[in-house]
Amino acid sequence: MNEISTIRPEGPTESLPHNIEAEQQLLGAILVNNDIYDRISSLVKHDHFYEPVHQRIFEIASARIAKNALASPVTLKAFMEDDEGLKELGGAGYLARLAAAAISAYAARDYAQMIYDLAVRRDLIRLGQDIAAQASKMDVASEPKEQIVEAEQRLYKLAEQGVAERGFQSFLKAVTDAVQMANAAYQRDGGLAGISTGLIDMDKKLGGLHPSDLLILAGRPSMGKTSLATNIAFNIAKAYRTGRKPDGTEGAIEGGAVGFFSLEMSAEQLAARILSEAAEVPSEQIRRGDMSEAEFRRFVEAAKALESCPLYIDDTPALPISQVAARARRLKRTHGLDVLMVDYLQLLRGSSKESRVQEVSEITQGLKAIAKELNIPVIALSQLSRNVESREDKRPQLSDLRESGSIEQDADVVMFVYRDEYYREREKPGEDELDKMATWQAKMESVHGKAEVIIGKQRHGPIGTVELSFEGQFTRFGNLVKPWQQDGDRF
Repeated sequence: MNEISTIRPEGPTESLPHNIEAEQQLLGAILVNNDIYDRISSLVKHDHFYEPVHQRIFEIASARIAKNALASPVTLKAFMEDDEGLKELGGAGYLARLAAAAISAYAARDYAQMIYDLAVRRDLIRLGQDIAAQASKMDVASEPKEQIVEAEQRLYKLAEQGVAERGFQSFLKAVTDAVQMANAAYQRDGGLAGISTGLIDMDKKLGGLHPSDLLILAGRPSMGKTSLATNIAFNIAKAYRTGRKPDGTEGAIEGGAVGFFSLEMSAEQLAARILSEAAEVPSEQIRRGDMSEAEFRRFVEAAKALESCPLYIDDTPALPISQVAARARRLKRTHGLDVLMVDYLQLLRGSSKESRVQEVSEITQGLKAIAKELNIPVIALSQLSRNVESREDKRPQLSDLRESGSIEQDADVVMFVYRDEYYREREKPGEDELDKMATWQAKMESVHGKAEVIIGKQRHGPIGTVELSFEGQFTRFGNLVKPWQQDGDRF
């Protein structure tokens, strides 16, 4: 191997980890064979090189190769003749010596990985120094909690950089992946590609909850948004089972770990709702402590059975969207996270102070970014405007969403909870209006214990309505048995 001139003495950063020889070998290989660049371009960028001259050589070579032009010592010489750093290393002769000392192509990827790993180590050291410097500086505008969130975001971003870009893949690979996903759905009970909500008709319509999707669940007050969200969260956590997934990794093969941001209700209130459903004890009796001995025994047994459920509740009020992202990352790292729920998005805060519309846009974009970054479904609850109340038909539609532009645009699925029974109860005629009373009772019988989930938007499937049962005393949504289906037979 030809000898390459020694890099000039280093300054105060000489303690930072690096490997100049690996950089020289990789650059030499690229200058000899430009095809090597395609193998390592998804892993190494110009700023991963430690030596500034090497950064510029790689940057110019990358730009030429991207234009289908030759990158060699001769062609790069024209672009770097006035480069002072290169002159210190021997000028154009240094480029020739790099190429002459080039390694064989098969080792290029190993050198690229080494250069990348050393760059990450340097970034970690700098990040640690920045955190220490910022923490030691007393600044009124920089609270310690904010510094922790910022440091966590930077660390997570640094960790995610290691994932190589996918780039183009052959149609054969894409078809193979699609067949594997379909096979996993076929093998799974219920034939779902995503995580089951525990509500059969909803699963049929949605195909389960899919990773990286943002689902909006909206409704007017008292429609049961929170109840439906807690029911789904409980169903997913209760079904949690780990094993080897189709891609060979370990993880949840049934159900999943659920994170629940409850900005409106306390964790205790939310837990009481879930326990009411599990123990079949009315939630108002739990709240008052008005339970028989048998009911209290069921309540305690249900609590014991649910202790191991991977359902994690954060009831911090008025959270900024940046904090939601940071806490979700932390939960995924420490306990695992397969589904995230937010109740409800209008109670989150954004950084924009210009207008509420821009703030909500930032929040929905942030929630969608969390779904993609953590590769999980995110279900966010949303309030609806009062326009619904002024219409004859109270069934909500997309235009009823508050600040609807951003919510409707960023969401993959928009669903509305609607209970006709709620409105019919308020139309009760007087006791002396016998004809009207008979008509009202007939209508009430037809809608009693029923709820609708109206799917107003779905990127990957059909829109339509899903009918569910609703037991108000237990705040529980369930599968509605149709007249033609026998009890216990859903198919």
